[in-house]
Amino acid sequence: MSGKLYGLLGRTLGHSWSAPIHKSLGCENYRLIELEPERLEDFLRREDVGGLNVTIPYKRDVMQFCDVIDPAAEAIGSVNTLVRRDGRLYGYNTDIDGFLYMLRRAKISLVGKEVVILGSGGASLTAQAAARQEGAREIAVVSRTGPDNYENLPQRHAGAEVLVNTTPVGMWPHVEGQPVDLRLLPNISAVADVVYNPGRTNLLLQAEELDRAEADMPEPSGSGLRRVRYTGGLSMLVHQAKRAEELFFGKTIPDGETENIVTQLWQDQTNLVLVGMPGCGKTTVGRALAQLSGKPFVDLDEEIVRRAGRPIPYTFQAEGEEAFRGLEARVLAEVCAQSGQVVATGGGAVLRAENRAAMRRTGRVYFLGRALDRLPREGRPLSQKGNLTEMYRERLPLYQAAMDVPVQNDAAAEESAAEIWRDFCENSGD
Repeated sequence: MSGKLYGLLGRTLGHSWSAPIHKSLGCENYRLIELEPERLEDFLRREDVGGLNVTIPYKRDVMQFCDVIDPAAEAIGSVNTLVRRDGRLYGYNTDIDGFLYMLRRAKISLVGKEVVILGSGGASLTAQAAARQEGAREIAVVSRTGPDNYENLPQRHAGAEVLVNTTPVGMWPHVEGQPVDLRLLPNISAVADVVYNPGRTNLLLQAEELDRAEADMPEPSGSGLRRVRYTGGLSMLVHQAKRAEELFFGKTIPDGETENIVTQLWQDQTNLVLVGMPGCGKTTVGRALAQLSGKPFVDLDEEIVRRAGRPIPYTFQAEGEEAFRGLEARVLAEVCAQSGQVVATGGGAVLRAENRAAMRRTGRVYFLGRALDRLPREGRPLSQKGNLTEMYRERLPLYQAAMDVPVQNDAAAEESAAEIWRDFCENSGD
């Protein structure tokens, strides 16, 4: 490995988690290599290249510089792994290994299914090859132009059963995007998004919402529920990296390493977000949870006060609730765009749909419950002037929509923090 260059080759790599993954696999000097197209050829001619992963937009461009292309990569029409051996540059596709691993892990089958693939780049070619290999009944590739495009998708492929997103829509930092509205495809039973940052794109949040809705409906007589399976791209990313490392260094790495790294990355990068009524103990539990987990702690109300330069009751009085909610939404979006934190939200942060989405995209959300007669009112404008029972009745469906797990917080804060941390660790990577 000494003196050889290993890394990820792409154009914009600020979102990438590849370096820590490869370091976990033993490649300590793996780095991110951002290049403009005009520099690509000179870089790939370098004799010190040991092994490279290739991402957007170069998965097809690098093929012309390969001396040897693996038959599987040739058939796919895309290369995402380069290895220099004896002065020759070899091209491989490990994305298909990662893609199939991701599907198996999520229990998504393509056999006999109508599969719609969004995007026509290198990742799309991989998904198409995987769908053919797995025996999909029909494969449609949707792009911005051509016979299958986003405008006519609902008409041409209303029967689609599996949707695969291979575009960067929804990827950090442009997390608000969503390539299609799943409600336009009523037969969808599985969604795979190759984006891994954030952990739950808007597309996956909607798939999850549809799955929850199906789960809550009464089961029709004589038929099973149509549940929606869904997965993000983290396990694909890690597994293709494992396969690339095997090619870089001519060694075998157990598949168990994929799961170990997925778990560790998920724990490191995912936020723990606390929601609940004003005074339910979010800040106290959050501080205990931060100490237990080693993650930094962010109190959303304290951050709002810091930015506004005055206490929240004064903001309410001077500008009104609507102005406060706008400030709260902006601060929450910025906070949740960061990773690996414990975040205690304000009691009304769930009121806006965009806030609930921001929490869930990058976090596992815990709803702290507490008996209403134990909720303090002092310093809380809405609690002071309103009826807590009525407020709770109105907000409960929103807390439930935002949460992953409910936690009753009637005992010591340390006990609730321990319960949350135990759940977080047990569900890492899901």
